[in-house]
Parts: sequence; C-alpha cells; structure tokens
Amino acid sequence: MTTAPVLLDVTDRIATITLNRPAARNALSSEVLQLLPQLMRDADADADVDVLVLTGADPAFCAGLDLKELGSSGGNLGGGSGADGSANRSGVRGPFPKLTKPLIGAINGVAVTGGFELALNCDFLVASEHAKFGDTHARVGVMPGWGLTVLLPQAIGVRRAREMSFTGNFMSADEALQWGLVNHVVPHDELMPFTLQLAADIVGNEADGVRQIRSTYATVTFDDDAWETEARDARAWQRTQFSPEEVAARRAAIQERGRTQ
Repeated sequence: MTTAPVLLDVTDRIATITLNRPAARNALSSEVLQLLPQLMRDADADADVDVLVLTGADPAFCAGLDLKELGSSGGNLGGGSGADGSANRSGVRGPFPKLTKPLIGAINGVAVTGGFELALNCDFLVASEHAKFGDTHARVGVMPGWGLTVLLPQAIGVRRAREMSFTGNFMSADEALQWGLVNHVVPHDELMPFTLQLAADIVGNEADGVRQIRSTYATVTFDDDAWETEARDARAWQRTQFSPEEVAARRAAIQERGRTQ
C-alpha cells in the first residue's frame, strides 16, 4: 500500500477514502488535515462519483488529533481545519468540506475524540465488530470543535452523550447499534463489502434526487446556535486553558486506558 496518509479510490461510481497512518492509529496529523478535505472535494466534484465512503487502514478508524504533534505545536495543529470550532477552509463547520453527495462511514476499529467526530459528521455509519467509540476530549484537555456536543446527542440522546463525554468510557459496536449511533454491525471481513453494497444501492437511484434529499436532511437537522455555542466554548478554552505540556503528559494515559477498554 502507498505511504500517502490518505488514499482515494474510485470504482463503480463509489469513492473510497482511507485514512492511512495505521502505525499511528490513523491519527490526524497536519498533513492528514490538509489532504483529507482535498480528496473529499475532488471526489465530490468528480462526475464519475455518486457516493463517498470514509474508512481507516486497520487496526483503527481514527484516534483523533495527533496528540504528539498537537502538544509540540502549542495547539495550532491543522490551522484552517475548523477543529477549534471556527469555520474550516471551505467556510463550513466541521472536519469536512461542503459535500453534495452521501458520505458513509465504514468504522473498522476505534474512533476516538476527533476520530469520533469524523464518524459523527458522516451521513450514517456501518461498524465492524471491532469498532469502538470514545469521547476523551475532557481527559486529554482539548475541547470539541467539530460538532460532537451537537451530533452525539442527536444520535444517542443527551443523557447517554453526557455519560460518554464525562467519563471518557468507550462504547462497543453492539452498544452503538443498540443506541442508534450506527446502522449496522457486521463481521470485520465483511465491513467493506457490506458498505460498498449499500453505496451501490444509493448509486442505483436518481442521483439528483438523492442529493436533494441529503441537502434537505442537512438543513432540517442543522442547529446553528448549538454549533456556535460549541465553537465559542472551544475557542475560549484554547485561549485560556489549553496546555501543550498537559496534553503531552496525558497522551500515554489515554492510550493505555483505550487498550484496556
């Protein structure tokens, strides 16, 4: 496999985008934060693409922001990515550019903190049996900026969302299915074939109609006031409370806790 940190493959009108830093559990480095939205824009603009699929190179989906790089950068990792709650380079909130085509998340392993937010910003999710989800923002000492406090309660309810964020505990794939976070849980080896079949089902429909329905869903579920509240609080935390030294000190503890859950 190529060493590029994000891969794009277009086959049968489906664009598969793969986070490709497996040794770093696909953590979001500044390079990934530049390349991922670029490839998404390319796929969305490609007349030969109707559906996008986002996944990770095993064993993880995404461990979130690269905490090692974040600590050494003084919190300035991925300028323009919108991770501090501001609009990203495309002028929209969240980790992705403005998309017109459906985006399915194929969650092959752990999706943690910023990686969890990547998953939440997909249109819907299919999970491997190996998938786990965790919000460790509070344990790391960074704050959500990609909509977690808006999208997670929309998916599983505010009380369960609070529990996840306050404790940092991980949710299994089966729990995620039970709570409505994911649409399907499948054996690990079947994750991509199953997801690509769902994508093919979408390709078989009238493309403009699918995109209009997606746009309508996005409009009726978007809560601008809630996103702005998260953004305001994230920026305030960054200015007054963020400590690169504390992020570095907590990094090993976060990784060890993830291994035991």
